[in-house]
Amino acid sequence: MTPNNGTLDDYTCSHALILPLISEFTWSIEVRAFLYLFGLLYCFMGVAIIADIFMGAIEKITSTTRKVYLSRGDSQEPEVIEVRIWNDTVANLTLMALGSSAPEILLSIIEIVGNNFESGSLGPGTIVGSAAFNLMGISAVCVAAIPGVESRQIKGLRVFAITAVFSILAYLWLIFVLMGVSKNVVEIWEAVVTFLLFPILVYLAYLADKGFPWNKSRVSAATANGKQIELGSIQPGELEAMVEGLTLTKDGQVDPNELAKWVRQATRMGLTGEDAAKLAAYKLITSKEHSRAWYRIGATRVFSGSKKVQPQLSIKLKEVYDAINEHPDADSLGPLIETTPKNKATIEFHAIACAVPESVGRFPITIVRHGKTDNSVSVRVETIDGSAVGGEDFVALNQMVVFEANEVEKQVMVEILDDTQYEPDEQFYLKLSLTGTRTSKQQDVALGRISIMEVTVLNDDDPGTITFEERGILVKESVGVAQIPVLRKNGADGEVSVHWRTIDKNAISGKGYIGGEGKLVFKHAEMKRVIEIPISNDMLPDKDECFEVELTDPTGGAVLGSITKLAVTITNDEEFNSVLNRLADMTTANVDSLEVHHNTWTSQIKDAMNVNGGDIENATTSDYVMHFLTFGWKLIFALVPPAGIWGGWLSFFVSLAVIGALTAIVGDLASIFGCLVGLDDAVTAITFVALGTSLPDLFASRAAAMNEKYADNAIGNVTGSNSVNVFLGLGLPWLIASIYHASKGAEFKVEAGSLGFSITIFTITAVLSLALLVIRRCSAACGRGELGGPLGTRYASAIFLVALWMAYVILSSLETYGHIKGF
Repeated sequence: MTPNNGTLDDYTCSHALILPLISEFTWSIEVRAFLYLFGLLYCFMGVAIIADIFMGAIEKITSTTRKVYLSRGDSQEPEVIEVRIWNDTVANLTLMALGSSAPEILLSIIEIVGNNFESGSLGPGTIVGSAAFNLMGISAVCVAAIPGVESRQIKGLRVFAITAVFSILAYLWLIFVLMGVSKNVVEIWEAVVTFLLFPILVYLAYLADKGFPWNKSRVSAATANGKQIELGSIQPGELEAMVEGLTLTKDGQVDPNELAKWVRQATRMGLTGEDAAKLAAYKLITSKEHSRAWYRIGATRVFSGSKKVQPQLSIKLKEVYDAINEHPDADSLGPLIETTPKNKATIEFHAIACAVPESVGRFPITIVRHGKTDNSVSVRVETIDGSAVGGEDFVALNQMVVFEANEVEKQVMVEILDDTQYEPDEQFYLKLSLTGTRTSKQQDVALGRISIMEVTVLNDDDPGTITFEERGILVKESVGVAQIPVLRKNGADGEVSVHWRTIDKNAISGKGYIGGEGKLVFKHAEMKRVIEIPISNDMLPDKDECFEVELTDPTGGAVLGSITKLAVTITNDEEFNSVLNRLADMTTANVDSLEVHHNTWTSQIKDAMNVNGGDIENATTSDYVMHFLTFGWKLIFALVPPAGIWGGWLSFFVSLAVIGALTAIVGDLASIFGCLVGLDDAVTAITFVALGTSLPDLFASRAAAMNEKYADNAIGNVTGSNSVNVFLGLGLPWLIASIYHASKGAEFKVEAGSLGFSITIFTITAVLSLALLVIRRCSAACGRGELGGPLGTRYASAIFLVALWMAYVILSSLETYGHIKGF
């Protein structure tokens, strides 16, 4: 389409496939340009939202699993794991790449078909422009987005090397096709080779992923009948890494045994079972590796005000999660200890929680050791921010604590920062972690039950009120030791104590439990301690016995609270497990509610009609605004079959067709808008259209760069996606058009011109961009990672990549308008 020269009678900018729908030629050019720009931007939002459903279908398809039984030795039961049928590399280069690049590919196909099988500028220009922005623009953002001075490496380096080589080869091949043997003509064999490079890329990348030819024993293969999967040898520790942390059972439900460990830690922090289930779901979602489709869907839903793919936690729950979850820069918290091992030094805090006034200055925290005491051991104690922030409310602490032989108690000093502003009570946490490599004397040390301590900063000088946290608890008979929390509220000044005693009911001391009495001491500022009462397991069925624990005679100025008696019910394991199973069901329900796809039309329509998918409590102002703007698209696309039908394939094809229809409108809008404002189609393609189709990928890659351990989902897939864009986005339409023209006895002409110049400039800038990533990987000054690293080299790299992208856009645009001599 030729740009408008400003004379309405000479040209009306109306030569498009579908648009305009009404006679608008008498309107002013300014009004038409504004309306077409608004329509273009609004349709970009529509493409992103339908791509959300499309990606959900892809996620459903590629998440299909098979059960695999792994032998762990003659004396052990086989381990059952679930492996995905789809290889990750194959999925990324086929369905995932198609999902993120579908608008560009379909735009190129639609343009040629709608133009009587003649080549246009919009489709090819969008593919090259999108590739430039993906490689340079997205990489620049991801390099700079890594928090702190961390660095991220690409894990699948062999696959990345294959896709990087093909991404350059693809554009060198295009230069050959356009300016080689048959200049400005695409012959059938050239189109066939262009298209066949796609399966060749997928096959070579698959072999690289499996280690071939470097490590043939690790190659997974299928038998001829497709009924067997060979996983190769499992190395020591590898299986544990596959199933570490909170996992799902083979039936897709949360494992109650794993959940029990998590709930036990969460309840020590004062949470209800429901809150513990929310945290368990949050851990499941955030700790697992996610596909690029997951991040793409998440990015789309953030700016459209739709249901988020990640659980939304309250501030308090997020504080607790950060405290009990694995700290990224610290050693493991260690296993949960059910009984005190006599052959190890067990180290823990003296109390679960403490409270101090804001004006306290420095105060001591007591760390105790029991078990083995005749050796020298050490632990690390460090602070973790909660609502109180290190450097603002307290002095951050990261200190080694050494217990010499026969030392059973140590103290560390924590300093609170006072200010003159009113602040509500705030919390932060102290965490113990093991030090060293555990290969020497540190093998003899373990963390106790209280390895995390909550510190509350308040403005109260009273000794406090001592009370039970609740009126009753339920324990199973095989628990070993019942832990009964006792709270100190409304003040924590000075050392206080309280006496306790057990009272028999139908549980008799010495039979069902070992009762007695004792004195519980709260040191200055301590807020929470536990009474430990041994429980006897007599193996009798239908056990349901009860005893009470009573608090009496507080000292040190403390008073008793409203709950001074607590009933302990001992139940058999089956009944206890039924309670735990209900928690597991709640966790599973929370996880299922965050699936990126829908299983029914009802849930799909419900989420489409409600802001933030119906989670009003966590909806922000921007969620409401964007939900209002995108409501029409959401309601229309909610009619697309959900991914839960037919394994996601019906949703895949229907949403692909919808993307195609919407892309045709986008092409018309972009072409007419460019014409109205005097932009050539080639320039419109590498700017407005390329940016509009790539912005969701930008936000998805940024999120993946910040949250993933490796850089694969951030930039590792960019080169593969750029290659697929060429092989499918140009190879397929060129093949169709060349066959059509050959049947007519003619040639399919594709003028090199601006397209050839743009491809050449992109190839040069792409080589420089990839060279930078290689240098960053090999250089200590860059943190030896493609992303992040020291701030100086990080921002220098990002600026260099942005400069390359701008150079590509400027030089290509100047050549299009004749200011630079091209081909």
